[in-house]
Order: sequence, then structure tokens, then C-alpha cells
Amino acid sequence: MKEKNTHPDPLIIADTHFTSRLFLGTGKFSSVKTMLEAIRESGSEMVTVALRRVDLDNPEDELLSAVHSLKDIQLLPNTSGARDATEAVRVARLSREMGGGAWVKLEVTPDPRYLLPDPVETLKAAEILIKESFTVLPYINADPILAKHLEEAGCATVMPLGSPIGSNRGLKTIDNVRIIIEMAKVPVVVDAGLGSPSDAALAMEIGADAVLVNTAIATSGNPALYARALRKAVEAGREAFLAGKPAALPTASASSPLTGFLR
Repeated sequence: MKEKNTHPDPLIIADTHFTSRLFLGTGKFSSVKTMLEAIRESGSEMVTVALRRVDLDNPEDELLSAVHSLKDIQLLPNTSGARDATEAVRVARLSREMGGGAWVKLEVTPDPRYLLPDPVETLKAAEILIKESFTVLPYINADPILAKHLEEAGCATVMPLGSPIGSNRGLKTIDNVRIIIEMAKVPVVVDAGLGSPSDAALAMEIGADAVLVNTAIATSGNPALYARALRKAVEAGREAFLAGKPAALPTASASSPLTGFLR
């Protein structure tokens, strides 16, 4: 994370400024060393950690120690594995009590096959956590109405899925994500299912504020190199969005003049 006003196009979440718009997950890596290399190459300043994968009572927990060793990284504990609001709130509270901070990626996924988020329980948990001064970043289906309810409840972002978690299928929810982006007054982070750099670039081109990628990087042949490719794709997609995409035309349009030459 960089100090305020040191970057021409910062991403601002809950008054915290980020220069990178690529967030990383920490699951599925073959080793902690491989994970750290990928995080460094990605340039990410936001790293999410599943609380069920770490020992919060152990300050020497390998995964937590590794993430804490990185400078300028916002640790984002997540409630992955929670099946309802009660479980999610309990895990978030435990994390804060053990020094995990007040930021939390809220995940409520009762369905073990597709890991789709429960909209009712997610909203319920978000309302409770926000009243307890958590900074809540909720993982949701690409539902524009739910996204608006969560924003109005006080969530710091909304995080619609591109496709099911870990599927690497890309941005299959693009039409609804466009609506969420149009309606949102908080940052929109496309989370889950992005498998290739082109998927990430597309999400940024349509106006997403950031993307979160885990499985595609962790399960690639060279995670560090793939993370670097995704970093470049996110930067290119953001620049394309800021520049303004040219209109698509139904017919050809000559790029050179048809008169005034070869006389």
C-alpha cells in the first residue's frame, strides 16, 4: 500500500490507498516459497488468507508468518468454509481477537459442490459485522440488487464472481457485472473463476476496480511467471478502460483516406 497522493490512479478501499489492482489468494500453492514468489511477481498489495487454514493461536504459523514477512501487504482474512451467517461472524470475530485485524473477506458458501455464495446469509453476516466496525468485502453472486443492498449496508466493496470458484472458466457473468459496476458507488472486485490474463484484462476493461485471482496462478506451470502475466494484464485492462474503448462498427471503416493520394 502506498501513501495518499503518491500514485496517479490509486484504488481506494475504506480510505486505504492501493497501487495494485490485482489481489491474490493463498490456497493451492505447492509450497509457501512458491506462493511468496508469485505474490512478489504479481505486485499485489492485498492478499487473502482462509482462516480455516491457519493457526491463529500460533504466531509462528508458517502461512501467516510468510504473508506478514511481505512489506506493504494488506492481509485480508476470509471466512471460507462458513456455511451460514453465524459461522462467518464467529470466524471473523475470532480472527480480530487473535490479531487478524478488522478487514474481512466475507464468504458464506453452504453448497460444497459449486461453492456458490448464499445471498441471504451473506447480507445478514455483513450487517452484523459492519455494526461491529469490521471492514467487510463480501463475495457474492453477480446479483446487482444484492450488491446494492450490501453497499447500502456499509460494505467497503462488492466482489461478484466471474464463474464458480476455482473453475478457471473466465468472466461468464459479464452482463450482470457490467450492471453492478454501473450501479456501484463502492469498488467492484471481480472474484473467482478468472483463469487467464485475458479474463482479468476483460474484467478491467469493462470497469471493474480490481480482480482477485488464486487458483489460476497457483495451479499454473510457473506460478511466479503467471502472476507477472496477470499483473500486466490488469494494468493493460485498466489503461484501456481509462482511455475509452472505441465503438464497434457493423461494417468496415478505412483507416487511410480514400481520396487525395496517388495522383
